Amino acid sequence: MKNVLITGGAGFIGSNLALKLIFKGYSVTVLDNLSPQIHGDNPEETSPLFLSIKDKVNFIRGSVTNIADWTTALKDQDAIIHLAAETGTGQSMYEIQKYVEVNINGTALMLDLLVNSLHTVKKVIVASSRSIYGEGKYVSEELGVVYPTHRYAESMDRADFEVKYPGSSTLTLVATDEESKIHPSSVYGITKQNQEQMVLTVCPSIGVAGVAFRYQNVYGPGQSLKNPYTGILSIFSTQIKNGNNINIFEDGLESRDFVYIDDVVEATILGLESDTANNQVFNVGTGVATNVLAVANGLVKNYGINVEINISGNYRLGDIRHNYADLTKIKNLLGFTPKISFEEGLKEFTKWVNTQEIQVDNYQKSIDEMKSKGLYK
Repeated sequence: MKNVLITGGAGFIGSNLALKLIFKGYSVTVLDNLSPQIHGDNPEETSPLFLSIKDKVNFIRGSVTNIADWTTALKDQDAIIHLAAETGTGQSMYEIQKYVEVNINGTALMLDLLVNSLHTVKKVIVASSRSIYGEGKYVSEELGVVYPTHRYAESMDRADFEVKYPGSSTLTLVATDEESKIHPSSVYGITKQNQEQMVLTVCPSIGVAGVAFRYQNVYGPGQSLKNPYTGILSIFSTQIKNGNNINIFEDGLESRDFVYIDDVVEATILGLESDTANNQVFNVGTGVATNVLAVANGLVKNYGINVEINISGNYRLGDIRHNYADLTKIKNLLGFTPKISFEEGLKEFTKWVNTQEIQVDNYQKSIDEMKSKGLYK
């Protein structure tokens, strides 16, 4: 397989992946709409992400919701890496139609063409997400393994942010494996679950290999600093560089698995090149839970800019408390082990941010939008 189509290939993951594939000798086509939320208002002139791949790929400015764009992009392709999606759990809760149209219907268009037209595609890799799990996996002293549902406003209003499970006293967080319960707590998570299921259901039925990667929280150099809706490292960085204080939700102890972009690219290429990956789903992360307060403190220390870190007790409906990845399957089947620790990755990320133009801090706008919808408390 030498001809690879990357949808969303001008985005953060996509552009890094495209450059690595080109280095390895692949011919890369990118289909991307250059969304202003990610790339700014004049992306073909000013977006660092787009400029990093400009003239190195066959670039098609178009949308995965447009069948003509898909038809053009699919010509002579051996594989599709389907990354194009609206991202962000909070925004998905009030821009529901847009998330469904891009994430679900865009994927349906791709699969419809693969089923009903002549093509040369042999493999489809779809970017899934840890968000499909909802809350992570826990062990109850009384009940064994349990999967708590979403938390309730009544508890969080009392600053009680930890998850509960009926009939259980103490819950211990453990790594979430691929066999864990899927119960997303946001529209974004629902759309990613749908994408994954469609690809893994349709592709094998027509002789095309399907692979789904459930990415954890991806970060690193090149991450959009313009997007106030997703990526807490970039959001916090833009606030710090503007000299603005950081407002941390809940009690700051909510945790995520932060995985460095180079490790994500490596895992994805392993899935492309290995037949062992065919028709499988894999977690991609570090297998380490890092809390949000530690992220904020690490960023402030690395930038050397003294801003206040305020633990506000505010919260967003639809957010989960904890989740980190069990990597046993991807290690055993694909030989993948993450190479970059969070401390190392954070240094590389902040070093890169220091070379970038300081962006306007639009984070409060995103908070105001959620507050107006009753989703931010």
